Amino acid sequence: MRSHTVVESPCGPLTLVAEGDALCGLYMHEQRHRPASQTFGSRGAAEVFARTETQLNEYFVGLRREFDLPLTFHGTPFQRSVWSALLDIPYGETASYGELAQLLGKPAAARAVGLANGKNPVSIIVPCHRVIGSTGSLTGYGGGLERKRYLLDFERRPSPREASSTSV
Repeated sequence: MRSHTVVESPCGPLTLVAEGDALCGLYMHEQRHRPASQTFGSRGAAEVFARTETQLNEYFVGLRREFDLPLTFHGTPFQRSVWSALLDIPYGETASYGELAQLLGKPAAARAVGLANGKNPVSIIVPCHRVIGSTGSLTGYGGGLERKRYLLDFERRPSPREASSTSV
């Protein structure tokens, strides 16, 4: 049973989709590969929505670098392996599509990694924005290159704690 809600963020409205007690979707407004709204279920108040909104708020004020939420992925085994690998890219760092392909033991699959990355159903929390081209270029992003640039720049700034410790 699916339900959804919409929360505000610095990236615009985010649609959260839950399946039972797990988050299965986080979609940006006008995101490429966004499923049809009728697949999101009824508007609801799943327990995971409050936790997700709290953690997103903490992330966007610089107090959270990792998310601790129950997730469920629906996709091919290869897509799920890519999405799981995205969770291992540390905050503030990037990896190329080729590096992810190597990590998955499929060095010739950089393009397939890119396609799976683009269909990531839980953006921001599963950090597909941290994947870049082999030359360091910002390549496609389902939420748009401006949002990708915003998220990467945001993660490169010192956190409030770091900023206050360097100004003392």
